Amino acid sequence: MNYFVSGGSRGIGAEIVRNAIKDGHDVAFTYVSNESKAAEVVAECKGLRAEGKCIAYRMDVRDPASVEEVGDAVLDEFEDIHVVVNNAAITRDNLCVSMTDEEWSDVIATNLSGPFYVTRYFLSSMLGNRFGRFINISSVSSSGATGQANYAAAKAGLHGLTKTISKEYGKKNIHANVIVAGYFGTDMTREQMSEHNKVFWDRYCPAGRIGELSELSQVVAFLASEGATYLNGQEIWLTGGLNYAP
Repeated sequence: MNYFVSGGSRGIGAEIVRNAIKDGHDVAFTYVSNESKAAEVVAECKGLRAEGKCIAYRMDVRDPASVEEVGDAVLDEFEDIHVVVNNAAITRDNLCVSMTDEEWSDVIATNLSGPFYVTRYFLSSMLGNRFGRFINISSVSSSGATGQANYAAAKAGLHGLTKTISKEYGKKNIHANVIVAGYFGTDMTREQMSEHNKVFWDRYCPAGRIGELSELSQVVAFLASEGATYLNGQEIWLTGGLNYAP
């Protein structure tokens, strides 16, 4: 199968790309600015499976014209995309009373409008093939998190988008599910998660640890597999047992 992964140059996205290549799939992934990091991921994938196809595309997920342009290039190169992973996301944390219009709109545009634009684009080809898998990456913050009104709202909206796609297109063999991720060791969480929240997670998570990126990428692989054929419109809580943020 062919994968399309938004935000695949680092963290969760890069691990999903690497795991898909290892599993024998070909992958197109996007990045917004860091071309060198994207090139590193492509080189890693060549080392993992030399005959595999892994191509990075610069794309601004907030811009529907950019999504369409890149989508056209991807379909020209790969012919079909079977699995779409909406992973690209940003944070702009602030208390609600102090949150600026820009902090709100940037996060909503990237984390919610972006997945909609990507989903809308690839739906047409999936409908023609009567096959498609959308796997959307959300967060425990979708239930509300202090200082993250923008992020929480976007991720909660992603759940609604996921379930709507599952209802509209399930009979066409197009499924959509959302992974609700807890605390994983990524650049974004290390740089932007508050010390209070890190201590909270270490103290209260029943698993007693943060998640490993390989654990998340393997859940993505399962959701794309034949084993998940009857799984549609679901929230998969990959949290080590701690399903909320302070």
